[in-house]
Amino acid sequence: MTQTTDALADARAPRPGRQPRRPARVHRAWFVAAVTFVTIIGAAAFRSLPGLLIDPLHEEFNWSRGIIGAAVSINLALYGLTAPFAAALMDRFGIRRVVAVALVVIALGSGLTVWMTAVWQLLLCWGLLVGLGSGSMALAFAATVTNRWFTERRGLVTGILTAASASGQLIFLPLLSWIVTEHDWRPAAVTVALAALAVVPFVWLLLRDHPADVGLAPYGAKEFTAKPEPVPGAARRAVTVLFSAVRTGPFWLLAGTFAICGASTNGLIQTHFVPAAHDHGMPITAAASLLAVVGVFDVVGTVASGWFTDRFEPRRLLAVYYALRGVSLLFLPMLLAPSVHPPMVFFIVFYGLDWVATVPPTLALCREQYGEDSAIVFGWVLASHQVGAAAVAFLGGVARDAFGSYDVVWYASGALCAAAALMALVIRRRPVRTPVLAQ
Repeated sequence: MTQTTDALADARAPRPGRQPRRPARVHRAWFVAAVTFVTIIGAAAFRSLPGLLIDPLHEEFNWSRGIIGAAVSINLALYGLTAPFAAALMDRFGIRRVVAVALVVIALGSGLTVWMTAVWQLLLCWGLLVGLGSGSMALAFAATVTNRWFTERRGLVTGILTAASASGQLIFLPLLSWIVTEHDWRPAAVTVALAALAVVPFVWLLLRDHPADVGLAPYGAKEFTAKPEPVPGAARRAVTVLFSAVRTGPFWLLAGTFAICGASTNGLIQTHFVPAAHDHGMPITAAASLLAVVGVFDVVGTVASGWFTDRFEPRRLLAVYYALRGVSLLFLPMLLAPSVHPPMVFFIVFYGLDWVATVPPTLALCREQYGEDSAIVFGWVLASHQVGAAAVAFLGGVARDAFGSYDVVWYASGALCAAAALMALVIRRRPVRTPVLAQ
């Protein structure tokens, strides 16, 4: 018996050269990712509102849908054009400061709309202020956090953080549509402002700019990395990186495909689906609930896309995503009806899975092609996404005023998605080295 006990003790003892196991701990990077997720959810309220405002503003002020679409267009364009500078500003001043200021600007712009009486005020508040604020965080925020805090699981984390916006849409769309229907659009605008302000304390108290701030290496890194010194000339660096990137073919292909992505999501469905469904007799609350369902499956699709991106060729993933999206848009005009029916539910589920599934492979290709400048390059690629969204947000409203329906917009967007699938396949695989920037 004694010999058996001694044998068991010897078996359990650590072997020479082998360290005893330590209790598993959750890396701080996951807590930072969680704070980022909650922040993007709280800020998602402003993205849920534009499609709900088109009909109420048209009825109250008699503004054309094209004019209202122009305000949304400015918002979406600035959302994208601000992103590259936001990534550089986060390098210079830190993530916390930039995101906190951005949330305050969003709250200011949304809150001031309750007193507007003229078109220029809509363009200023919802177009300029909310556009600048939203562009200063969004995907540039997610990309910066991912690049700094993770060296492994980047595709998965990108998918999760990208899905945060859809999660916020899931939370806010039914609420805001109910408020607009029951209490007018002004209380909904105030709700957006309060949601943005509520997130500021979380950002300031819980978010950290770099793993070195808490004495850690990035998740998955084998060695500790010192926090880099603030980079001066943030705006100049963003422009310099752009000038370097535009001399490469992959940049134009990535920007072109992402412009079509924005045109077929934020510009088309998010802005015009609710008024288009309302044209066919569907109640606004029902149409908004369908968009919220898009948000549910967007979370699933984006996280899954991040997982796929860690394992499969990003170019092929993009081609499949765009091709399937284009096919689904061609069927949409036949599915719109006064009530919700199974084929429409199938479209919503399918479109939700594909909504921003393009982000993880696009970001992965930016990292592959542009290395340390990938966050800023992705900011410019995101700018093209929002320029495409802005164009369709405006042209969709003009088409509705001119033709009395959105059918031509659905078909044109489907054709653009087919073109994006072909563009994704021809992105070359050889990494491109951008010139070293002079500091």
